[in-house]
Amino acid sequence: MRTANFSVPLKIYEIGGGSGTCAKGIMDYIMLNAPPKVYNSMTYTSVEISPSLAEVQKETVGEVRSHIPKFRVECRDAADRSGWGDVEQQPCWVIMLEVLDNLPHDAVYSESQISPWMEVWVEKQHDRETLSELYKPLQDSLVTRCVEIMDLDKTKTTQSSAASILKSIWSKVYPKPRRCWLPTGCLKLLDVLHEVLPKMSLIASDFSYLPDVKIPGERAPLVSTKKDGRSTDYQDYMQAKGDADIFFPTDFWLLEQIDHYCSGWLKLQDDQSSKKGKKRRTITLETSAFMEEFGLPTKTITKDGYNPLLDDFKNTKFYLSVPTHNTK
Repeated sequence: MRTANFSVPLKIYEIGGGSGTCAKGIMDYIMLNAPPKVYNSMTYTSVEISPSLAEVQKETVGEVRSHIPKFRVECRDAADRSGWGDVEQQPCWVIMLEVLDNLPHDAVYSESQISPWMEVWVEKQHDRETLSELYKPLQDSLVTRCVEIMDLDKTKTTQSSAASILKSIWSKVYPKPRRCWLPTGCLKLLDVLHEVLPKMSLIASDFSYLPDVKIPGERAPLVSTKKDGRSTDYQDYMQAKGDADIFFPTDFWLLEQIDHYCSGWLKLQDDQSSKKGKKRRTITLETSAFMEEFGLPTKTITKDGYNPLLDDFKNTKFYLSVPTHNTK
């Protein structure tokens, strides 16, 4: 409401809208607080991959009859370019709440501090039900691009030859294997969104860290299952077969890098494309800071001073990204 351009109809997309609570809340607020022409001309599109949740969203938003003609659910995968149709040239908003933690990730492995990254494959052993890992050179384009984006800050900082030699010797004497989880699903999704919605403003919220993760590796997931009301965390993701929840923490620095890369502004070393993107204005906020600025924390404080809007969700952050006209 503070920054939208009301000379064009307000257009909102939500990826993974859950039960529709966010959609209804936003539409309720605009109906009550915005000029009538803003509410009357707005559209709210939920892109939901789950057919059952798509129906729940329609019911939730449909509790207010005037919302119904302005709201629609498209039951499809938001990361599939073919589902979007033509490029949308008008400004719009994209909302993703707790979407990134459930998107596909890929693991990479390195034998030492200076060895190249390798893809981690999972294969089933012959005549056995057990799974095992297999390491192969980088070949998947999503994995390769994600590794390059992740290592951009390392390639920009030049080391002296003496430091490089010392690091090489140290890694041979004391080799330390490395393992890392890459947000390849996020890269694929943002690639598509920047292509089809080049003037989008993005609001994303997710877990910045997860407690008590037992699986090794940087940005490793929490894999848990619930039985008889009790949660059990796995120490190995390969043990979980279809009955487990998986959550990945979001590296918000890396999310910002991926965002700039997908907009065309951030270039990789071997990128020869002529596409010249525009720099985006971005900020990452603790959830409490976001709620202090944009929420109504005075409305949610309890009698003993506890405020769930500010005191809970300590391991979550908001990422805001809006387009600019700057090409430098």
